[in-house]
Amino acid sequence: MKENKTLQKSNFERIAQRVALITVGANLLLFLFKLAAGLLASSDAMISDAIHSASDVFSTFVVMIGIRLSAKKADKEHPYGHERLECVAALLLSVVLFATGLGIGLNALQSITGESELQAPGALALIAALISILCKEWMYHYTKHHAKKINSSALMADAWHHRSDALSSVGALIGIGGAMLGVPVMDPIACLVIFFFIAKAAFDIFKDAMNKMVDRACDEQTEQRLCERVMAHEGVLGIDLLRTRMFGNRIYVEIEIRADAALSLQQAHGIAERVHRDVEKSFEGVKHVTVHVNPEGK
Repeated sequence: MKENKTLQKSNFERIAQRVALITVGANLLLFLFKLAAGLLASSDAMISDAIHSASDVFSTFVVMIGIRLSAKKADKEHPYGHERLECVAALLLSVVLFATGLGIGLNALQSITGESELQAPGALALIAALISILCKEWMYHYTKHHAKKINSSALMADAWHHRSDALSSVGALIGIGGAMLGVPVMDPIACLVIFFFIAKAAFDIFKDAMNKMVDRACDEQTEQRLCERVMAHEGVLGIDLLRTRMFGNRIYVEIEIRADAALSLQQAHGIAERVHRDVEKSFEGVKHVTVHVNPEGK
């Protein structure tokens, strides 16, 4: 069982690192393309969008480091492992994401209030926005698929970072199009819309990471499945207590079951051991199970 869990962690890290490297390369190319398009076409919205893509590169490196550290084995100083370091990476990512959006938003406000001259962007910015939407949507779905596959909160946060970039490119597309049609103020307004999308994504990432940092119980559906699995065991007459807590992306389970009071200590222990092994084997996200046996009628 321990060997199987080790293989799962090794596979977890391998998949996450591969996804991260692919998206880093794609984001670097996209950043350079959007920055050049924004400068050549005189589009603040596209330049802001390029900065967002650059932040994606940095955030993905944060995710890679967090996942590598969280995959480390338990040691004397950290007997429960290092899974929460992945949540720390997600928290850092949310702060970076919000700071990036805030810079874009402040720059947009300066343009709208007339502190900088407004110019109608060129067609190249419009083409860049369309390409960016397609690329970032692909990165979002690709990263989200693998995040679900390995149950990684940091990788899922990175996926939503890609989605926020795709949405910001939609905003840039609308703003650039409006500015090209004779309303230059649409370009900085698009930047402001981009900021709100980024801020929302940052808040969602922060909230999810914090929930996993404070020992929140897992979802009701998982707890229901746990109960059904335990009750299916011969000798289990009922469940007196079930508590779960999230440790990073892993679940710790504490359960008290009822058994016949006439059973010997060895028989009661056997039931508890079978429940323990079965739950850890059947639920991939469960890291450890503690089973206590109460005598029926006592």
